[in-house]
Amino acid sequence: MQAAPRLAFGVIADIQFADAEDGYDFYGCRRRYYRHSLRLLREAVWEWAAESPPINFVLQLGDSIDGQNARRGEAESALQQVLEVLGQLSVPVHHAWGNHELYNFSRARLVHTGLYSRPAGGSDGPADRECHAYHCSLAPRLRLVVLDSYDTSTLGRDPGSPRYQESLRVLREKNTNDDLNNPEGLKEPNFVAFNGGFSQAQLDWFDEVLKFSDENQEKVIVMAHVPIHPYASNGVCLAWNYEAALSVIHTHRCVVCVLAGHLHDGAYCRDLHGVHHLTLEGLIETPPDSNAFATVHVYEDKMVLKGRGRIPDRVMHF
Repeated sequence: MQAAPRLAFGVIADIQFADAEDGYDFYGCRRRYYRHSLRLLREAVWEWAAESPPINFVLQLGDSIDGQNARRGEAESALQQVLEVLGQLSVPVHHAWGNHELYNFSRARLVHTGLYSRPAGGSDGPADRECHAYHCSLAPRLRLVVLDSYDTSTLGRDPGSPRYQESLRVLREKNTNDDLNNPEGLKEPNFVAFNGGFSQAQLDWFDEVLKFSDENQEKVIVMAHVPIHPYASNGVCLAWNYEAALSVIHTHRCVVCVLAGHLHDGAYCRDLHGVHHLTLEGLIETPPDSNAFATVHVYEDKMVLKGRGRIPDRVMHF
């Protein structure tokens, strides 16, 4: 008889809600169900609330509302509707920041919204309070690390700021297209404006957190909006300096899984170091008669993911 799970959690990605008619992706070929995504989120919350054993928290992997809300003047109201649905849960929700959050809000504004799940005090994250990275203990010998995959980015920052200028320099050095969201013809097609990367300060902080977890024999779950392994991506939806993030992870023994969104098709690989990289299918491109969320049960030696709708079941052994 299998032992009871240590804990359980819900996971969902790319809700991209807008009170708008259906539309299409950047290339005009993938249908997006903007208004229905809120109903599908509500269904996910209902199912999580009824789970037995009950879930302990939810991971929201970013892009909670769609960028068009900014153009429509509805960013605040759209976010409020999403947070109200998630607020029906009696457990914490950990949020990653994606490109669509940064189309709608500056970093300075996001710090004062419900998407800022970094603890208010203490030394849980990097010194830069606008860097939405942090860690917390989920259970004895089990830690969550939330990474900010747009810490280095042209999104959400004042164009006159040094961080913006440096990010733009890096982007233009790698991307010679007139449209910086266009990956066509690039040697490194992940260098597009809708992706971002990790600052050295965040990577140094990440390294210290994993060193602590190694020393205390912890297992670590990492989450970010943008995938950090090319085999858990399509080659485009990939963090700018993904190699640097992988190098930090592979220097340590503690990371068992990296969860990401951004690529709406989803993807999975287990790398040569035994780390699982799971990119979750996006809710926004899920037809109204389906869904795209999961419940994960964590055991001593594995994570068992029970997917709904577009998301397949999966067992990830440690």
